[in-house]
Amino acid sequence: MPGGLYAALRPLDPAAPGVGAWRALGAKACVANPFYEADYALPAAGAFGDGVRLLIVADRPPDEPGARWLALWPFRISRIRWGLPLPVLIGWTHGFCPLGMPLLDAAEPDRALAGLLDAPRALGLPPRLLLLNAPADGRFADLLAARTGRRDAAYWAHARGSLDLAGLTPEARTGYLGHVSGRSRRKLRLARERLEAGGAVVLETIADPAALIDALDDYVALETAGWKGRAGTALGQRPAEAAFLRGMVAGFGAQGRIRILRLRRDRRTLAAAILPRSGHEDFVLKISYDEAEAAAAPGVQLVHRLTEAALRDGAIARIDSCAAPDYRLAEMFWTGRRAIAHRLVEASPDPLFPLAAALERGRERYAKWRAR
Repeated sequence: MPGGLYAALRPLDPAAPGVGAWRALGAKACVANPFYEADYALPAAGAFGDGVRLLIVADRPPDEPGARWLALWPFRISRIRWGLPLPVLIGWTHGFCPLGMPLLDAAEPDRALAGLLDAPRALGLPPRLLLLNAPADGRFADLLAARTGRRDAAYWAHARGSLDLAGLTPEARTGYLGHVSGRSRRKLRLARERLEAGGAVVLETIADPAALIDALDDYVALETAGWKGRAGTALGQRPAEAAFLRGMVAGFGAQGRIRILRLRRDRRTLAAAILPRSGHEDFVLKISYDEAEAAAAPGVQLVHRLTEAALRDGAIARIDSCAAPDYRLAEMFWTGRRAIAHRLVEASPDPLFPLAAALERGRERYAKWRAR
């Protein structure tokens, strides 16, 4: 491609060459996205990767030894999204992948993004890219906005809770939870007293690779015992998804990049959360609680204690709640908001882009109407 870059398509295959270059790109991405990193995406291939391919931009053919990958984006081709012969490349997301921006090299993010958007035309792919659940503000959004002569449109805009700690003084960290109302504090105190009526409740942080899989099995059992188990959608009833989590937890755990937090009383888990890490950012992948203790809101208690622990931990710059638009748990405690939207992007000049944008807007409106 122009500028001496190479574009390539590769399968989402753990046996494919170049995994080392993929890991290196993930470790130095301009904006962290652990869900597209090699040790997360490759274990997910068996459960969620049907039809997924990798769009790669590198400084040489990406399978060559020493190749430096500048950009990576997992996607599928959809030929019927709008019911017309107007194909679009759709970024890969699934129930365990709540962030859909590509990995871009932090040293040259502008060049990496330009190469990624040049790649579809070079490879004979459609010129329309749909990035699902991409940041609508911040560094990545600024990179998109800086492009000249290319259009994009946003859909399903929403904001999710974020604990933003970068740059906070020790005094600001100490007083961070001062925004919680007196009424909410009383409810928290009463719920905590109810939860501790049967014994002391402690927050455990499991990061030791030797203990993580047992903690994950404990989480799966907790989820399966609740409403998801009754509905048949719990991890304990979905072997492929459970296998993905075990593979991902093992890979991230070996690198010290995942934690499982648990509220426990007398060896009984009351609530638990899984948090992978990328750089200095944590992501709340999953959270579950013991429904027998629902009156004491153990999930709320877990997020409260997680917040207190993060405020004391100077190594964490941000925790992304990864929450759906209608899930407000983290916002009880976290004042930050991360703007998220689906982004339809014109990769190369496309006379049909206005039609595609209008069709996607109609699709969004119809889905919202159905939901109402």
